[in-house]
Amino acid sequence: MTDLVPLRRALISVSDKEGLVELGQALAARGVEILSTGGTARTLREAGIGVVDVSDVTGFPEMMDGRVKTLHPMVHGGLLALRDNPDHVAAMDKHGIGPIDLLVVNLYPFEATVESGADYGECIENVDIGGPAMIRAAAKNHAFVGVIVDTEDYAALQVELEKNGGATSYDFRQTLAQRAYARTAAYDASVSTWMARALGEAAPRRRAVAGTLAQTLRYGENPHQRAAFYVDGSERPGVATASQWQGKELSYNNINDTDAAFELVSEFLPAQGPACAIIKHANPCGVARGKTLEDAYRRAFDCDRTSAFGGIVALNMKLDAPTARAICEIFTEVVIAPGADDAAKEIFAAKKNLRLLTTGGLANPAEPGLLLRQVSGGFLVQDRDNGRLNRDALSVVTRRAPTEAEIADMMFAWTVAKHVKSNAIVYVREGATVGVGAGQMSRVDSTRIAARKAMDMAEVLGLDAPLTKGAAVASDAFFPFPDGLLAAADAGATAVIQPGGSMRDEEVIAAADEAGLAMVFTGMRHFLH
Repeated sequence: MTDLVPLRRALISVSDKEGLVELGQALAARGVEILSTGGTARTLREAGIGVVDVSDVTGFPEMMDGRVKTLHPMVHGGLLALRDNPDHVAAMDKHGIGPIDLLVVNLYPFEATVESGADYGECIENVDIGGPAMIRAAAKNHAFVGVIVDTEDYAALQVELEKNGGATSYDFRQTLAQRAYARTAAYDASVSTWMARALGEAAPRRRAVAGTLAQTLRYGENPHQRAAFYVDGSERPGVATASQWQGKELSYNNINDTDAAFELVSEFLPAQGPACAIIKHANPCGVARGKTLEDAYRRAFDCDRTSAFGGIVALNMKLDAPTARAICEIFTEVVIAPGADDAAKEIFAAKKNLRLLTTGGLANPAEPGLLLRQVSGGFLVQDRDNGRLNRDALSVVTRRAPTEAEIADMMFAWTVAKHVKSNAIVYVREGATVGVGAGQMSRVDSTRIAARKAMDMAEVLGLDAPLTKGAAVASDAFFPFPDGLLAAADAGATAVIQPGGSMRDEEVIAAADEAGLAMVFTGMRHFLH
């Protein structure tokens, strides 16, 4: 193996023609012979670049609608031959196989075809065969062959050739080989995942997961942890697809919290009015509807002003100037919304450290999807929690039925509880959270913590009584004992929504009746760990 390999012959066959002509011109200017196929050859010729058809090299025409064109020893021999192995060189000489020093291939757009909603047959036709075969061959033989699978590497190739007098170095080819194997692995992962879905296999024997680097991060949850952000190509609106208008680079924790905030606020359709969610450490510290977006923000803020400091604000509508001014009254890490008007952007421009993200739309909370969590020795996979309720699904289990106002607040609290770490307790009054208890080992502790926060905010707001008086309360899972429910009654709650299903349901219902509470069962729980 030698470090520098002169680039004399290249094979280019690409679906994505971005940058193709410029690359071809640069290679031709260096006297590189270019082999090519189909539309790639046509594009290069139309630009005045000399091209040799692969069919002229193999002695076979492209056939079967292009399915067979590069699967031939004249191609793979040129990619796989070890140039320092006498037997390989002798075989090349005997059969007239010319070495190929560079392969440039990007694959049929399978992922984009699936994303477009194409039918099964069209998706199958966009599964590339020859491309991955050539890529893997060239990558295996990176001691002598460079392989490019991403248009982003065209410029790097030209820098490399300029630096080395028309040659590529081993380190450069090795880096390209790693990227090539990652690309074919991701491609195969997308095909196998799509096929499992098409077959209705919820748990295929093998599951492959792939992503594309979006950015390296300064660190992970803590400064001693390395981290990076990868995207999976999904078009679902959110932090991965958002445009960042200002502020420093997002951190690991920013991305995690912003995703939690936007998924929560996406539960509230703009047609139902403005809504705001404020998140701290992936848990809601305030969620509200309002007459205006500013009103929604202020009502959410008044749930827990202390925790909101340095938090993430998510909005379900385009950010406007009044809301931007209100948000700027305290330090906020990130604001994410479907859009932002020019006046709001101008207001935020004075806050250099505040990040503003716009997504172009809301995520669909009912959309199916998968969630992955790594454990030692493997990973867990589950469906996204897209469970939703309508009031017809509620089962009244107490003597007193809830009022219409209580039902509205119960449904709001239930929606928020879905996004609160278990054990989750959420108090809601008049379309705004007034107390949130999250992540406790005991449900009664969550109930008391949420009530305690409401008492603290009553003092801050100068109220005679905490807003839990007359509130509805949601529990993400059943009350195993009456103690948590009675703690909510002590805080002034008048209505309770919970899944039911405890061995002591009758005891809990009796306690609710004695306290004069209205209670409904959902038959669904929303654990979030």
